[in-house]
Amino acid sequence: MDKNKTNSEENLAVALLYKFLPFWPLFLFLLAIGMAGAWAYLKYYTIPSYAVSAALLIKDEEKGVNASKIMESIDAFSTNKTVENELNVLRSSALMTQVVHKLRLYAPVYEQDKFKSIPAYTTSPIAIILKSPDTATEYPAVYFTFNEQTNKVTIDGKGYPLNTWVKTPYGEILFEKNLRQKGTAQNPLFFSINNPKVVAKQLVGSVYVESPGKASSVVNLYLEDKVPERGEDILNALIDAYLQAGLVDRNALVTQTLAFVEDRIQLMEKELNALEAQIVKYKSSNGAVNLNEQGKLYLQSVDFNDRRLNEINLQIAVLDNVEKYVMGKEHNAGIVPSTLGVSDEVLSQLLQKLYNAEIQYQQLKETTAENNPLLMSLREEIESMRPSVLENIQNQRSNLVASRDKVASTNTQYSSVLQSIPQKERELLEISRQQAIKNNAYSFLLQKREETVLSYAPSAEDVKVVDHAEASREPVSPNPLYVYLTSVVLALGAGIALVTGKELLNSKVLFRSEIESYTNSPIVAELSISKRKGKDTLLNSENVAQVEQFRQMRVTMGLYGRTFTRKKIMVTSSIPREGKSFVSSNLAISLASSSKKVALVDFDLRNPNTSVLFEKANEPGLIEYLTGKIQAPEIVKESSFEHLSIIPAGINIGDHTELLLNSRMEELFKFLEDSFDYVIIDTPPLDLVSDAYLLSEYCDITLLVIRHAYTPKSLVQRFTQDNKLRQLNNVAIVFNGVKPRGFVNGQYGYGYGYGYESKYGNKTYKSRSIAVNS
Repeated sequence: MDKNKTNSEENLAVALLYKFLPFWPLFLFLLAIGMAGAWAYLKYYTIPSYAVSAALLIKDEEKGVNASKIMESIDAFSTNKTVENELNVLRSSALMTQVVHKLRLYAPVYEQDKFKSIPAYTTSPIAIILKSPDTATEYPAVYFTFNEQTNKVTIDGKGYPLNTWVKTPYGEILFEKNLRQKGTAQNPLFFSINNPKVVAKQLVGSVYVESPGKASSVVNLYLEDKVPERGEDILNALIDAYLQAGLVDRNALVTQTLAFVEDRIQLMEKELNALEAQIVKYKSSNGAVNLNEQGKLYLQSVDFNDRRLNEINLQIAVLDNVEKYVMGKEHNAGIVPSTLGVSDEVLSQLLQKLYNAEIQYQQLKETTAENNPLLMSLREEIESMRPSVLENIQNQRSNLVASRDKVASTNTQYSSVLQSIPQKERELLEISRQQAIKNNAYSFLLQKREETVLSYAPSAEDVKVVDHAEASREPVSPNPLYVYLTSVVLALGAGIALVTGKELLNSKVLFRSEIESYTNSPIVAELSISKRKGKDTLLNSENVAQVEQFRQMRVTMGLYGRTFTRKKIMVTSSIPREGKSFVSSNLAISLASSSKKVALVDFDLRNPNTSVLFEKANEPGLIEYLTGKIQAPEIVKESSFEHLSIIPAGINIGDHTELLLNSRMEELFKFLEDSFDYVIIDTPPLDLVSDAYLLSEYCDITLLVIRHAYTPKSLVQRFTQDNKLRQLNNVAIVFNGVKPRGFVNGQYGYGYGYGYESKYGNKTYKSRSIAVNS
């Protein structure tokens, strides 16, 4: 099985080789054109691109990267990130728009070369800043010059100074020195003005942000840019914008919490000041009061309950603030209120989860469509979390109210004890108790304020830059090898298309296989084309190759057999100039050379080419015989070839088809059959007149000549479809005038498919003697 497959592949390779090898000059020309085009493309039309890469580490506790417990205790406002969400944030147009504004990519400067525009990011002496880039009118090219002596930019003949906002026909612009300049521009300079959002969208499509694997929290950023320094600046600016966005969100949360704590501290301060003033006034008006031991114990108990009552009130206030936050949200991300004093971890986790979900929702909303499945899932998750948070708040408030009532009840019991304490001491004790409560609350708020302020301090970042942007030393595109290989493939493809198209679209018969597909008649010979014309087309000893071809035709037809009975051979064609006279004449000469008596009869009474070839055109012949003017032996003429006799058409040539129905026809053929070993009959074309059909009944074999690249395919098909060939006896086909394919003479032809034929001859045979048979 494998052996058959190998042989099949080898046969296919050989067939392709012989199909296209004759056209090697064409392929060589196309390859030269393709290689020249690839060289010109690389030299004049392309600008090398460099690969720029960077890497970030995102702290994702689900993937094994999280802050230490110590840092969590210091920074209460840190958030957990997921790599999948951060990838979408890095791909967002909002961040890239910030990059475009920061690097002023909306107004790039170029050098105008003959065939291409070269980015002048590091060669332009100036940089352009637009005052209103988002509303500026777009311009593809604004040419300018810069004078280093005067520090002026000239546009359309008008000069503009540096570092000053100036009004131009292209908008309000600030020209400044290009701090990134490393070289000098060698070509005219121009800048274009583009919409920042359009530029940002293009950059988003060219920056690849991906994670190496599901278990990895590293994010790789990749960009290809024609200027390596610009590519590095773009990725670094993107990373900075991403880090700054996270820092802004975190600080906003800290700011709101600090504002809440400050408000509570100011309220406590006012209340403490009022209590201290009350104590001073009371003591000054009633004198100092010393508490007894019973009063001290009472004070301690009541102080504890009051502190507890104050904590409960604070927690209820915090819950009210959180409830107001939760109930007031409408899918908009915001800052979660502080839960200071509330020790319930479930509530803290629910609030943190709600906050993270809302942040993710807002981030994805900027980069995805409203009907995105992930966005809808987050929206449903947010809506499902709100009732849980509100239910938790209600439960905690109920518990706190119950605790407050219980503490208040206890204080009521202690109040009855106060009846035994003197009035003044009791009043002073009440004021002191309230002062102690406020002091404790005030100390608690001061502590929380310090914790909040510490959150502003540098801490472990949620995102760490593993590798800053770095460009490759060598360009990554275009790849010269790939370009040249592409040009080779295109050149070969074009050559194959031209050759195949030329042959497939040709309406003439080109291949032996086409004849075999149109008809079941055997092909007995393939005759190569000859340059010779007129009498020179007749075979002689110098035409070794063609002599051998006619010998092979005789062998194929079986004309060498001693008992061969099919003596009468009719040679015809479908249309004129297919070479029937050439075939009939040379077949007769070939048979005569084997010492056989051969008669060559020219039955083409309208166009007697055979008679002309043998210089018998003006001698009496078939026409005179059929009209009864002469007898059969009188029309037989000797030729210059031994054993070959010629029977010309006659003198009065023209339309004599009716003569073929004459009874003298049978006498003629009986005479020829008795007198000669072979009778070769040259007849008119089948498609024009009916002579050949009338003569076919007298003949044993019919040779139909089809000329290469001349006979229409449709004509051969029509003969088969109309069953015209069935009216002829023993039809065999001669494929005449076969030309070499392509630009190579010799063994690459149109015969057996795309095969070849070897020829053997003496030294006088020149394989280049090729021309048309007619």
